[in-house]
Amino acid sequence: MLLSAEKIALNFGGRQLLDDVNFYLNAGDKVGIIGINGTGKSTFLKVLSGTIEPDSGTVLRDPNVQVSFLSQNPDMDENATVLEQVFASFPKEFRTLNEYEALTMLGKLGVPDPQAKVTTLSGGQRKRVALATALINPGDVLILDEPTNHLDSDMVTWLEQWLTRFTGSVVMVTHDRYFLERVANRITEVTQGKLYHYEANYSLYLELREQRQEMMFATERKRQAVLRLEFAWISRGCRARTTKSRERIDRYEALKAQDAPVVDDSVQLAATSSRLGRKVIELDDISKAFGDKQVLQNFSYTLLRSDRIGIVGQNGAGKSTLLNLIVGDLTPDSGYIDRGTTVRIGYFSQEGRELDLNQRVYDFIHNVADEVKTDQGSFTAKDMMERFLFPAELQSVPIGRLSGGERRRLYLLSILMSAPNILLLDEPTNDLDVTTLAILEEYLQSFPGPILTVSHDRWFLDKLAEQIFEVQNGGHIERYVGNWSDYNDKRKEAQAPKTVTTTAPTSARPERQKKLKFTFKEQREFDCIDQTMADAEEALEDCATAMGNCGSDYVELQKLQEKHDLLEKALEEVMERWVYLNDLKEQIDAQG
Repeated sequence: MLLSAEKIALNFGGRQLLDDVNFYLNAGDKVGIIGINGTGKSTFLKVLSGTIEPDSGTVLRDPNVQVSFLSQNPDMDENATVLEQVFASFPKEFRTLNEYEALTMLGKLGVPDPQAKVTTLSGGQRKRVALATALINPGDVLILDEPTNHLDSDMVTWLEQWLTRFTGSVVMVTHDRYFLERVANRITEVTQGKLYHYEANYSLYLELREQRQEMMFATERKRQAVLRLEFAWISRGCRARTTKSRERIDRYEALKAQDAPVVDDSVQLAATSSRLGRKVIELDDISKAFGDKQVLQNFSYTLLRSDRIGIVGQNGAGKSTLLNLIVGDLTPDSGYIDRGTTVRIGYFSQEGRELDLNQRVYDFIHNVADEVKTDQGSFTAKDMMERFLFPAELQSVPIGRLSGGERRRLYLLSILMSAPNILLLDEPTNDLDVTTLAILEEYLQSFPGPILTVSHDRWFLDKLAEQIFEVQNGGHIERYVGNWSDYNDKRKEAQAPKTVTTTAPTSARPERQKKLKFTFKEQREFDCIDQTMADAEEALEDCATAMGNCGSDYVELQKLQEKHDLLEKALEEVMERWVYLNDLKEQIDAQG
């Protein structure tokens, strides 16, 4: 056992987040923490990491166990460079030994300039730098709060593979359901101040949770049936006060005193939209550049009322720029965007609007709309907040008292309260819990207008998208029909080596099998292939040596890294050819 937490209790802001809970982490455990926003998931990680102390209970860590913690909102030195920030808490000797690995990891996470100042980084880049800091020396236990936020799909896939290979233990809060499915071997659910543990990945957890809740409700139904029976007996007037009667009355009182099972409420979404005319939005040959960087080039598309479009691509490729152009926050350098007169866009941006942390929750929503009409009837602002899990006691508190996930949910409510007929969603799944995500997916499937969503959440795109737009570096947008899995399959097919197969014409008389032999070119290639492979291996070794000797010249290191990648790819191609030629030689020899 690497870490244990026993009888932990914690009250925060008048809410009992943890109530006498236990948690044990063994070697090799990879635990996903699940629960609706505001139940205390991030707080629980802080307790485990030692960042905050519980009101009661104890957290024990093996003194030889090293814990690495990624917080949801990491603190950073604004004046430090990226590389200085990564190694800020490590001794100088550690940086000397691990600087190359850190540079490689930062490159994988989309942070190309290690000498950039922290103050110049976006929120997403900061989180990726903090993730690299946690991974560069993970020790025995990794505690990660939303590690997949601000990663594109390729980065998430890389992180999945990294954590799968990681031999230590992991405790993580994440709402990426494919990520949980592939990495976690245990799930811990936080609900009503209690912890429920499951030896399962995400899909098995869903089954086991349903079984647990069904057993809980069955027990409650049985209790209520016994209570009705015993109440009828007592109401008739029990016989003389015999010992047997007294015991029966005591059992009734004990049953009556038991608490009914309590489950977390879930967000209740109802379709809210304005009328949308025949004309929606037309993009005609639009282009956009920022300085020398072309992020969109000659793109045309006519948005249809039924469109469900997922937008993917590397970080910085221009996905958010496309949404900002559609909504009108940016103007294209060329081309034009024509919006219908009835168009009413609801734009859920990645960073979210700036919320006044001192403003009351109720006042924020009331300023958007007093009342909204839905397919389930009309609801006041107060009613809608309750449906979004903001009860009366939360409506009166300042926004600053809400958790990160609750603020994100409040922002989503403000978008829907404006009754849009087109939805533009930029990373809508960030910080939303898995329960709310499932309900949001159902709501979006019934939304009557078009939806465009930028998302790295593959599960979300599989449920929602019917088209995928891939924004590529250089401004080109490639369109695919289908959801994320369809797009990923087609992309793999396109990247796979092309093999040409020919079908011989059928004949009434079977043809004599042709004798295998090398072509003149293949014979020459076979004679030289061993030397070619040796030369490729030597070039790769020389490049690796040069990288180790270039010191802190990061420009030269970047060039050598690119050369190393090309040489590695070339060696793989030579090795594949060597296998093919030697296999063919064996078949030729076998013919005699």
